[in-house]
Amino acid sequence: MFDIGFSELVVIAVVALIVIGPERLPKAARTMGHLFGRLQRYVSDVKADISREMELDELRKLQQQVQTAAHDFKSSVASAAQGVQSGVRNVEDQLNSGALDSARTAEPSAAPPAAAPAIGEQPLAAAAEEPSTQPGRQPSLPGFERI
Repeated sequence: MFDIGFSELVVIAVVALIVIGPERLPKAARTMGHLFGRLQRYVSDVKADISREMELDELRKLQQQVQTAAHDFKSSVASAAQGVQSGVRNVEDQLNSGALDSARTAEPSAAPPAAAPAIGEQPLAAAAEEPSTQPGRQPSLPGFERI
């Protein structure tokens, strides 16, 4: 703390011995030692408090950065989810409009009269209503044959 050399300490000790006297000098030295110890503890406590406050301030800054990053991540995930939802809606709308268009084109406005089926043949309407008997193949909706 202070720039005091050995020679200055000797001068202070001699002056203290002359001023205080040899009877009271040990008690005064002990009291000075206790006071100096208290001063050192007080200074170390103040340093520790200051360092804790600095660390607490750094932690608050770090917490703010983490919260900002979490908010940014949350907003980016929400915008990506909205993009995916709108894409799904667009595909769904396209599929629905394609199914309606193919259903409209599949229904002729004036159907030609059906010819009588030959013996052993099924009528076309009955064949169209029967589900497919091929394994792994399920009947599909109109307009989905291309998919």
